[in-house]
Amino acid sequence: MKVLLTGGTGFIATHVLHELLEHGHKVVTTVRSDEKGRILLDLFKGKPVSYSIVGDIALEGAFDEAVKSDPPFDAVIHTASPFHYNVKDNKKDLLDPAVMGTTGILKAIKSSAPSVKRVVITSSFAAMANPQNPPKVYNEEIWNQMTMDEALTTTNAQAVYRASKTFAEKAAWEFVKTEKPTFSLTVLNPPMVYGPIRHHVASLAELNTSNKLILDLMLGKPRDGPAPSPIYIDVRDLALAHVLAIENPEAAGQRFFVTAGMGTEKDMGDIIRKAFPDVAKNLRDDLADSLPPYAIDNSKSIKVLGMKYRSLEETIVDTVKSLRELGA
Repeated sequence: MKVLLTGGTGFIATHVLHELLEHGHKVVTTVRSDEKGRILLDLFKGKPVSYSIVGDIALEGAFDEAVKSDPPFDAVIHTASPFHYNVKDNKKDLLDPAVMGTTGILKAIKSSAPSVKRVVITSSFAAMANPQNPPKVYNEEIWNQMTMDEALTTTNAQAVYRASKTFAEKAAWEFVKTEKPTFSLTVLNPPMVYGPIRHHVASLAELNTSNKLILDLMLGKPRDGPAPSPIYIDVRDLALAHVLAIENPEAAGQRFFVTAGMGTEKDMGDIIRKAFPDVAKNLRDDLADSLPPYAIDNSKSIKVLGMKYRSLEETIVDTVKSLRELGA
């Protein structure tokens, strides 16, 4: 297949790109600048990869040219999405870019890339999470319950982010329902994503949010805010899930909660302590050790996509090794 991958220089997307190439697909990826594109080509030297520049994914028509190709695309994987907590205006800074970035690419595919038959979007567990009133079991039926009014007025940046992922995903499903495009939609909802770093990172200060948590554990830094969600997935498993989602016809029209399981801060600390004795002295004594009152159900991803998830131990050990190679 020929695949368009958006946001190709990101932590997750670079692994998706690697997995697409391993499966024999040709890939064009969107990047924000020529410089980022050249860095990516250098990472995948000699592979069937090229890039297209999309500066701001939230602009009207941002993807109109990127979706055009000769030979044409067969599938699109959309991983690009704004993720930050520097929120001054909930609507302008997070809600609009998330929703418009998602609907924008779907509109562009429908109008300019009729050859595309499969579209996969990276959503998030954030679109399922209900921190104040969690269900007994999280599965694909569960949605974040925040209303647009609440999203527009809350001063909690994390809550705005959860809302942005929720409304972006709902907009995607609504688009398919009302516009009836010739492509099918599959959505993946990963939780905390850990794993080795494949993308270009100039310094440890540029780490993705979840792996920075592991770095802080290694360094014994005090936690900034509440303990992270214990639900996790290895980035390599998440990357494979994206590729299986475009290859497996059964994935069409489906939402998948892709997660390996749960692991507390203390669980991760114990793994680091055992595998890297020289780091043990840095680990804090107050690592969170309690699991939440809900269960998780990942059986759909195993049954339909055929997922086999890595253990927490393998994920954390490989993450630490990767961080050490970057100078941690």
